[in-house]
Amino acid sequence: MTTSSPTPAASQLTLRNVTRRYGDRVVLDGVSFSVRPGERAGVIGDNGAGKSTLLRLIAGQDRPDNGESTVVAPGGVGHLAQSLELPGRATVQDAVDLALADLRALEARIRASEAALAERSGPELAAALDAYAGLLARYEARGGHRADARVELALHGLGLPDLARDRELGTLSGGERSRLALAATLASRPELLLLDEPTNDLDDRAVAWLEARLRSHRGTVLAVTHDRVFLERVATTVLEVGEGRVTRHGNGYAGYLAAKAAERRRRLQEYEDWRAELDRNRRLATVNTARLEGIPRRLPFAVFGHGGFRARGRGHGAMVRIRNAKERVERLTGSPVVPPPEPLVFAARLATADGPDPRPVAELADVRVGDRLAVPSLRLGGGERLLVTGPNGAGKTTLMRVLAGELAPDEGSVRTRGRIGYLRQEETPWPPGLTVLEAFAAGRGRDSTGRGADPVGPGGDRARAGGDADEHAEHLLSLGLFGPAELRLRVGELSYGQRRRIELARLVAEPVDLVLLDEPTNHLSPALVEELEAALTEFRGTVVVVSHDRRLRERFSGGHLALDAGRVTRRSGGAVLVPTG
Repeated sequence: MTTSSPTPAASQLTLRNVTRRYGDRVVLDGVSFSVRPGERAGVIGDNGAGKSTLLRLIAGQDRPDNGESTVVAPGGVGHLAQSLELPGRATVQDAVDLALADLRALEARIRASEAALAERSGPELAAALDAYAGLLARYEARGGHRADARVELALHGLGLPDLARDRELGTLSGGERSRLALAATLASRPELLLLDEPTNDLDDRAVAWLEARLRSHRGTVLAVTHDRVFLERVATTVLEVGEGRVTRHGNGYAGYLAAKAAERRRRLQEYEDWRAELDRNRRLATVNTARLEGIPRRLPFAVFGHGGFRARGRGHGAMVRIRNAKERVERLTGSPVVPPPEPLVFAARLATADGPDPRPVAELADVRVGDRLAVPSLRLGGGERLLVTGPNGAGKTTLMRVLAGELAPDEGSVRTRGRIGYLRQEETPWPPGLTVLEAFAAGRGRDSTGRGADPVGPGGDRARAGGDADEHAEHLLSLGLFGPAELRLRVGELSYGQRRRIELARLVAEPVDLVLLDEPTNHLSPALVEELEAALTEFRGTVVVVSHDRRLRERFSGGHLALDAGRVTRRSGGAVLVPTG
């Protein structure tokens, strides 16, 4: 149930025991939390964890199956969805009017109230004047007269100046539509802003403008984002969505990272305490068993006497201690404490104790793929790092596919050495009936070409997995990307973020020499992205990364290859990916 109040004394945002299901899948399970007026909350989690569902519930566009959502916002609610729900023939003005709908409705009420004043007199006129004054006050508080001017300012700040209001939306790119919707939502100046991935499709200048705008917002903000720099600069609180729960972390992104580190330390301490108690009771059982064996057996009844009493008493005490210790061991092993997973690790096959093999891992010469890619030369030695950047459609993914051996160039030569691991930007089309474990194991243990096992195709062949299922399960669990109960889930039941974790698990499961990462931070939680970056830092092989992630690009100090329209526009080299903080 969603409740609200038209004339509240103060704003309020509270969820109590909210559950939301889609079919048999529980997305939010008994969620309870509050956001204080004026807080700026970053909403994070894997893709498909329920972040967008949470915003729709708060916006009143969706209803919980159980529980209560209380949203009180006297200054209105603005909700930016990930896509603009208007047909292609609608105009820019239609999109603006949609975002300013509550202001437009307020304007209509003001005009109706003005018309009604002429028909009132006496006490009725006084009451009508009071109502009219209240409407005007609300409109002025929202800056209604300046809303359209704010749209133009926001469009300019987001990189869309002079956008004609009569232009049809079908003539805009997806990124332009997103920026238009964001500009209009911000211009409505609502008290409560709900933004779903607002930094998508924005360049660095536009994101900086947005961050400044949100820091100055005189109200409450909830923003779903994977952008760690945005979280650092904007969020005062972090709401982490995952496994049906919402966990609140104070002190912004730094507080979130500190909480994650503290949670790992706590889990490790609990595991060490469990191991210590288990070892202690096993020793007790062993020591007392040895003592019991050294005690003479109880004397026969015929010679019962003082010595018999002593033997029986000593034996009786040891037996009690043994029984207690064994019962304690049984309870401890029956309820084991699972240690926190070890951090992700990339292992390089060709690296030695003296460092990576410096010989070339990949060499491209005069490579051309239609009009999508033209690279005169590219040489990647062992241990080198390369960041590939460029606008959408610049040829970045084409280059990665050529390096991976998935795409043969029309001209030129490609030579690679060693084993290649490739994390694709697009999703692998796993058969929906495959389990997590079967998807992880598919094709592993049978490839000898050095290029890594191919992912199972749309047809799916579960028999293609090499090795023992228990070994694959043990290996997958050791990576910490899935829990034991998740191994039996069907791929069709998983969120996008969970399916992405299967790809990541397959990537780190085997030693490789060249790692190709195409937008690796997409669809993963910030904590997992931080862990992935740390793993890359320690990796002694060669890395090529395509990324729009600002934090990853800030930390990257290796080589840089810039592409535009398939051609190299800038090239620099030589350093290492170093995380800071």
